[in-house]
Amino acid sequence: MRNNSSTTFMSKEKKLKNLKKKLLITPKNGGGFTLIEMLMAIAIFISVITVTSAIFVFSLRAQRQNLASQELLDQTSYLMEYMSRAIRMAQKDMDGSCTSEVKLNYLFDGQCLKFKNYHGECQQFCWDGVRLKEIKDNVKNYLTSPDLRVNSFSVTLTGETQLDSLQPLVSIFLEIAGKEQSKIQIQTSISQRPLDVKK
Repeated sequence: MRNNSSTTFMSKEKKLKNLKKKLLITPKNGGGFTLIEMLMAIAIFISVITVTSAIFVFSLRAQRQNLASQELLDQTSYLMEYMSRAIRMAQKDMDGSCTSEVKLNYLFDGQCLKFKNYHGECQQFCWDGVRLKEIKDNVKNYLTSPDLRVNSFSVTLTGETQLDSLQPLVSIFLEIAGKEQSKIQIQTSISQRPLDVKK
């Protein structure tokens, strides 16, 4: 009986020693990390950090570009809506005090679109090469913010004189650049609301 129990005890003790040897990493049994393994682990870690950082930087850049594009679109939409309302309600300049020509609806001299608004005031939308401004009774107000640059402002007029039988139509083309290399080109046509009848 004793032999059996001592044998069982001995075999359990041997199993325990073998398990300890497997679990313990000691320099004696060669279970440490080699220099190549350490370098590979560091290289993999650096690669993961680099890729993660690149994705983060790309996301930030994309977000800045999206915000700049949204700001550009918002300001351009407001600008076109403001100009369209004023142009749509323009009146014929009966005495030529605004457009310098009698019975003219609109005048575009290459930089300024001039007309009489529905209050009878002389109103102009002018491009100074960088920004658009409004001049109303000799009071100047910029319509675009300093963050935006108006690269192009052109106006095409149809039916602006009393001599034709066409309803006045103003076509405006704008090219505006904003922050983060955002850019927009926009064109609209506005028909004058009051009928252009000969007087």
